[in-house]
Amino acid sequence: MSDSSPEHPARPVVLDIWCELQCPDCRTALDDVRALRARYGDRVDLRLRHFPLEKHKHSFAAAQAAEEAFEQGKGWPYVEAVLAGVEELDRRGEPFLLDTARELGLDVEEFDTALIDGRHILIVDADQAEGKAIGVTGTPTYVIDGERLDGGKSQEGLRERVEEITDRLLVAEGS
Repeated sequence: MSDSSPEHPARPVVLDIWCELQCPDCRTALDDVRALRARYGDRVDLRLRHFPLEKHKHSFAAAQAAEEAFEQGKGWPYVEAVLAGVEELDRRGEPFLLDTARELGLDVEEFDTALIDGRHILIVDADQAEGKAIGVTGTPTYVIDGERLDGGKSQEGLRERVEEITDRLLVAEGS
């Protein structure tokens, strides 16, 4: 019996995306993220990892808000909506984060409380510390199979490289 039988489904390939929700380059990378999700579905576990940059004053709050959205079951739609409004986040800060949650039908009071009580700060801090430890310097940065691909410098050919590595890993896993 192979490991990819229904009793033993193949493990998904893990793709960590170090992202900052006030980053225009991360918004540009959304098309790649959507394409990867469409191509691989649940065979790839796309994990948002937070790397808020000091130059963007609302990025730390946005990372916490994204964690609350994941907790409420709409993480990726929230991330996409916030990235689509990078300029508005620049201008409006937390009210924009709350309005975005409201538009997606999330519990806005819980969002507000989460931003006040800081319940997601440890996750954001841990992601940022891990990113620094592995050499992330900007966003977006992808890490797949131990290989770091820096999309902050250039996103040219990045999706193709991620697909190449993913396809190789999926063949090795037999899925």
